[in-house]
Amino acid sequence: MTLANHIDLTTAQDITPEGSDYETVRRVIEMLTLDYRDQPPLESIAEKLGQSPTQLQKTFTRWAGLSPKAFLQAVTLDHAKRLLGQEGLPLLEASFELGLSGPGRLHDLFVTHEAMSPGEWKAKGCGLTIRYGFHPSPFGQALVMVTDRGLAGLGFCDFGEEQACYQDMASRWPMAQFVEDHAAIAPYLRRIFDPACWQAEQPLRVVLIGTDFQVRVWQNLLTIPMGKAVTYSNIAQKIGQPTASRAVGAAVGRNPISFVVPCHRALGKSGALTGYHWGLTRKRAMLGWEAGKVG
Repeated sequence: MTLANHIDLTTAQDITPEGSDYETVRRVIEMLTLDYRDQPPLESIAEKLGQSPTQLQKTFTRWAGLSPKAFLQAVTLDHAKRLLGQEGLPLLEASFELGLSGPGRLHDLFVTHEAMSPGEWKAKGCGLTIRYGFHPSPFGQALVMVTDRGLAGLGFCDFGEEQACYQDMASRWPMAQFVEDHAAIAPYLRRIFDPACWQAEQPLRVVLIGTDFQVRVWQNLLTIPMGKAVTYSNIAQKIGQPTASRAVGAAVGRNPISFVVPCHRALGKSGALTGYHWGLTRKRAMLGWEAGKVG
């Protein structure tokens, strides 16, 4: 269902002009539709309306069927498709036209994700078929793992270390069936590493397999723009657990989809690079590669 159809359906079936909720939702939709280039955060919208961010989030989500942030992303994506498709603008130019910080942020909108249920995670991959293969990448040998639902794993190693890398990744889902299948991973390779393939019409689907806390951390990583970095404490604040910086660091380290879910953009409290599961040299290479794409 397109954004326009969703809004029409919501307006026709759910929103009535009675009470203050209708006026609140109408004004939020108007602000997000007209001011999408400013990418207004929930807090600034709430302040303009004289409401608390928490209450505004609940009201809008109840009436519109999606959060203000999700609505803004959908509006932005609609405009991105027009600029890239109908008007043929280059990726960088389209990014700034949309009010985004650069092509990395635009790329993040084109990575769609879903999380497996807690039950599926607790089953440790039982009944799941994961197809995998190694392939050269800008950051060494890349181990790509996919399921029928999308990209589930992305790890890295140097030549000669493939077996250890495979065992590391496979141990995360010990009950899954693993099948080496280069044909299955081939469509994902260029989509991951070639910016020319980061297109709105073909979003890269990823599947997050972890605990509820880990998934929340990984989802937050997806909001960090390319060329930017945040600390573990920043992430802990954003997921509503400000004292959980150490647990956030552990979840970042267990991210199964490196680079695409950009755990390399997470830093220690002092801003130091700290550790990286696939090696600090590789983390520096990723940050440098991204800086070159944004710059």
